[in-house]
Amino acid sequence: MDKIAVLIPCYNEAKTIKKVVEDFKRELPEATIYVYDNNSKDGTDKIAKEAGAIVRYEKKQGKGNVIRSMFREIDAECYIITDGDDTYPAEDAKKMCQSILENGADMVIGDRLSSTYFKENKRPFHNIGNVVVKGLINLIYKSDIRDVMTGYRAFSYRFVKTFPVLSKGFEIETEMTIHALDKNLNIENHIIEYRDRPEGSSSKLNTYTDGARVIKTIITLYKNYRPLSFFLWLSLIFAIIGTGFLIPVLVDYINTGLVPKMPTFLASIFFYICMVQSFFGGLILQTVIEKSKQSFELKLNEYEDKLKELKKKEEKKNNKEQ
Repeated sequence: MDKIAVLIPCYNEAKTIKKVVEDFKRELPEATIYVYDNNSKDGTDKIAKEAGAIVRYEKKQGKGNVIRSMFREIDAECYIITDGDDTYPAEDAKKMCQSILENGADMVIGDRLSSTYFKENKRPFHNIGNVVVKGLINLIYKSDIRDVMTGYRAFSYRFVKTFPVLSKGFEIETEMTIHALDKNLNIENHIIEYRDRPEGSSSKLNTYTDGARVIKTIITLYKNYRPLSFFLWLSLIFAIIGTGFLIPVLVDYINTGLVPKMPTFLASIFFYICMVQSFFGGLILQTVIEKSKQSFELKLNEYEDKLKELKKKEEKKNNKEQ
């Protein structure tokens, strides 16, 4: 079991990976550095090996798929995840690890948006997207997350081993954030200095398609994690539409005593039925979610015990070697 594991997912980062590995080796000499190559064609894996990283491979394309493999395969007391494009400073890693190992944080967010991101990043739609996503999540979860989509984070063992990775691509950061908020885990924001990619290094993130996936992920996870709230809003929409259909029918009935617009009346009844179904569906799902949260708390305790066992085994192993 590693004390600190630095995890670097990579796809065609030959230009920058050597510097990233060397920077983290310098700042965290006690850490084990893992580079997961995601079908690179520019020799990223060879350069990473030469720089001193342990290189592993993930054939399924997408950052979410890479992180799923990382979290399954590696045991550590503290995890640092960063990108291989040299946009995040290794100098902040030690403080982020201290928050995990000494302060009991479960996730430390490398906050770019409170420092140099808007000056360094040359893609205006990325800037807007980051602000919109951050605002949406803070509004829904009544939180104070400073940077939702940053790729620079630190995690505890219990976060990593209890986080069910569902995303396949760049929406993984949003999923991590929502999971931590929903499960009431300890989150800290740590301001970092962001720098844009060096010349010749290109981003793999597509502003529009990946942005759409992120918004879809927020809505999906909101439905899954807060079903009562989600379906209450849906019930309200059905109620408004049903009332819109019902009003002209009522006006005709009051004036003539007849219901000449029977299809309109039936449409209003249909939307009212949808309203009731949505409400009770949300109520039932919320009960399921509460039970799930209870199970999750028990699971956390199990992983705390497992971490203690791993530490004991590591101590025994070290004592034998000495």
